[in-house]
Amino acid sequence: MNKNKKIIIIGTVASSLYTFRKDLILSLIDKGYTVYGFTSDSDETELAKIAQLGAIPTYYELSRGGLNPYEDLSNTISLYQKIKKIQPDIVLSYFIKPVIYGTLAAKLARVPKKIAMIEGLGFAFTEQPEGYSKKAKIVQRVQVSLFKLALPFADKIIFLNHDDVKDLLYTHSIPVRHYEVLGGIGLKLDDYPYQPVNPRNDETNFLFIGRLLKEKGIFDFIEAAKIVKQQYPKAKFTVLGSTDADNPGALHADQVQELVATGLIDYPGQVANVVDWIADSHVFVLPSYREGVPRSTQEAMAVGRAIITTNVPGCRETVVDGVNGFLVPKWNSQSLAEKMIYFIENPEKIQVMGEESYKIAQEKFDANKVNQRLLSFLGV
Repeated sequence: MNKNKKIIIIGTVASSLYTFRKDLILSLIDKGYTVYGFTSDSDETELAKIAQLGAIPTYYELSRGGLNPYEDLSNTISLYQKIKKIQPDIVLSYFIKPVIYGTLAAKLARVPKKIAMIEGLGFAFTEQPEGYSKKAKIVQRVQVSLFKLALPFADKIIFLNHDDVKDLLYTHSIPVRHYEVLGGIGLKLDDYPYQPVNPRNDETNFLFIGRLLKEKGIFDFIEAAKIVKQQYPKAKFTVLGSTDADNPGALHADQVQELVATGLIDYPGQVANVVDWIADSHVFVLPSYREGVPRSTQEAMAVGRAIITTNVPGCRETVVDGVNGFLVPKWNSQSLAEKMIYFIENPEKIQVMGEESYKIAQEKFDANKVNQRLLSFLGV
């Protein structure tokens, strides 16, 4: 037991703490730690959900978007003051802005152990078919400069995949004390029980889950669906996820309705019972341009579904090509369609590869196993 030991976990929205950090928080409390959950949400209902876990919810100012150095400096000083008042033994920060400013604030507050967790490098490091936009290049330069300032102060940096280590630390020559690669954050596997594939009835169902953004590969999924439908009109394409009217790279609501009206896709939208939709599918498809390690793919693997995904950072961590699914080149709807057609023409492989997905999920994405590794990285 670690009586009177204190740890601050700095995230962004409260839901990321009570959803994806729940097991970690409970484990730390079980080990005798007082846990503070720092969130940029001030909503009392959201803060109460953190408190229900036994952690102490703490609001702090964070500008999640944009680049305003004066605002960020002011917020970092405020964060430093909150940390100093608590005097924790450990500060664990995750997501890009909390990692940068949380690490700097913890350094100023002379916290004994500062851990930074980078769960993906974000849109600034995500190459588009037409190359990096001017905005992405500027944001990447700023982020790299800030990482160079903050990361050397971290006692340990945790990445989810080896590509992010290479693309950030080595490409940009950022000196750090120590880093570890965790792999996927993992799932509570009991929430995603294995379910055998339902008989096809000649309607192989390909499932996409994610925000309907260009970088998630939604347009590649749609183009591949058009190609497949020409040859196999009974093939089914289901899309789960939210639209984003403010994002210029999004598939917008009117476009979605048009695709539904033509019969190309089914679109239930955002659903609460994701596991039921996975169970009703045959093959899970995520043609994303870059990920940390995608949770949606982990969920599909746990249920026992074959995977088609892109050979890019994060996504390639989920598939052994030809074993539990296929890796396809990014931005290539033709290659994506070919692998979809493979499953239609070789239906027995859906079950075989799905079983391999299940085995990999049990080994790599069990939250209990991942949590123990994460606790060891924290040194608790």
